[in-house]
Amino acid sequence: MRVKIESSDRIGISQEILSIFSSKAWNLKSIEVETNFTFVHIDNSNILMADIKKSLDRVSGVITCKEVDQMPSELRENHLHTLLNRISDPMIDIDRKGIILASNFAANSLLKKSGATLVNHNISKYIDVPVKHFLAVSEISVSINFLQQPFIADVNPVISSNKTTGAVISLKSMNKVGRQLALMQSSTNDALKSIIGQSEKIRLVIAQVKRFSELDLPVLISGDTGTGKELIARALHQLSARKQSPFLTINCAALPEQLLESELFGYESGAFTGASKGGKPGLFELAQGGTVFLDEIAEMSNYLQAKLLRFLQDYKYRKVGGTKEFTANVKIVSASHQNFPKLIDQHKFREDLYYRLNVLRLELPALKERYEDIEILVEHFALNAAAQVNHTAPSFSEEAIKILKAFHWPGNIRQLENVIFRLIALNDGEIVSSVHVKNVLFDTKDEQQKPSYVEEGVKDWASAQADFEYRLLKDLHPLYPTTRKLAERLKVSHNKIAMKLRAYDIK
Repeated sequence: MRVKIESSDRIGISQEILSIFSSKAWNLKSIEVETNFTFVHIDNSNILMADIKKSLDRVSGVITCKEVDQMPSELRENHLHTLLNRISDPMIDIDRKGIILASNFAANSLLKKSGATLVNHNISKYIDVPVKHFLAVSEISVSINFLQQPFIADVNPVISSNKTTGAVISLKSMNKVGRQLALMQSSTNDALKSIIGQSEKIRLVIAQVKRFSELDLPVLISGDTGTGKELIARALHQLSARKQSPFLTINCAALPEQLLESELFGYESGAFTGASKGGKPGLFELAQGGTVFLDEIAEMSNYLQAKLLRFLQDYKYRKVGGTKEFTANVKIVSASHQNFPKLIDQHKFREDLYYRLNVLRLELPALKERYEDIEILVEHFALNAAAQVNHTAPSFSEEAIKILKAFHWPGNIRQLENVIFRLIALNDGEIVSSVHVKNVLFDTKDEQQKPSYVEEGVKDWASAQADFEYRLLKDLHPLYPTTRKLAERLKVSHNKIAMKLRAYDIK
């Protein structure tokens, strides 16, 4: 029986209450005292509530006395257990010897036995790292296997008298960590809608993305720098059955060989000097069930190419410094702007790996090949830029659009976006004119964007003339798509234009 006694706040009243219980030889299991309240737990089912009230009548200051279901500590403990059991991550509390003092429902369910509990067992039975790794003096994260399942353990030490007396451990599944990492990397929630354009080539790309997303096969994306390869890869993932799992990216050109290997495959504890205790998971492990995007894969070393090829055969791998074999359920999407046949001929890229990656292929057109989309892209980027600089988006004059369409755009969409941002940021008027565009595009300080038809090392007059004709026709043909219109623009015969277009294979 649990009893709640309300009384006045006077010194010694709790002692008087206990003296009466003692004189009655009532067995008290516990007692808790709060201001104006005394709670007692009596271990005797034969005692009546009326007897307790009658016994307390002689105590001055007692106001009420009633039976309750729980003691305050029991109530707090039940609330805490309810809270912990609502947490989806397994939570474990251990002492300094590794004995599990408490565990939530998610942790106990790892045992896969109804009603089973981890409490009072030593955590060393279930993990593959020493318990001492959990007894740090500050918060740490450790990669572990708990009951042979991979987790990231977030460890918070319990400190008493400046000593670590235990730890509270939160286990996060690799899939959950991967989703959180993907969320941090994500730039858009609907990549397909971000593919802007109405040209025939971009419509073909979108159609291929939709078809390829349904196939769980490797995809190789090729295209010049700035054509949006990562956006296409993200769209492939978001339209696939793997969309609820992580989408993780890595630039193979940005990391040295050893670091790239550990980022992809992970490493075991002590694999090399400076390695984290407990090791580290790689992208293939974190992206379990999802997609890994390998950008600039042509920059990968021959050693890693061989290791990636081995992985693609059965999707099994070993961590750096480890002997255990893991299996990754991931889709591989890779990309590069380089010429693979040329690299293969130069023995810089493995032919067998190329065929493994090139099961499905997406060719992204350069911006100069889809000039019809430039006006739509200009409008889109102008609205975005205006919002960023808190300006009203200006309109572009017809001549300004014509110049933008005629430009060769070596940096493709990325360059166009940057140019439009500069135009909006520097323009205070309502219209962006051709003068504004020329000032930004042909800035004398930016030699990369300055048009040039004559290059150093020209062999002779004929080759220079042919190069000039090709560039001229290549730039003007999209603006004057028929031989008649182009002939009128250049004031030459229709037959001459037709002959030159055939000679330079301009369509």
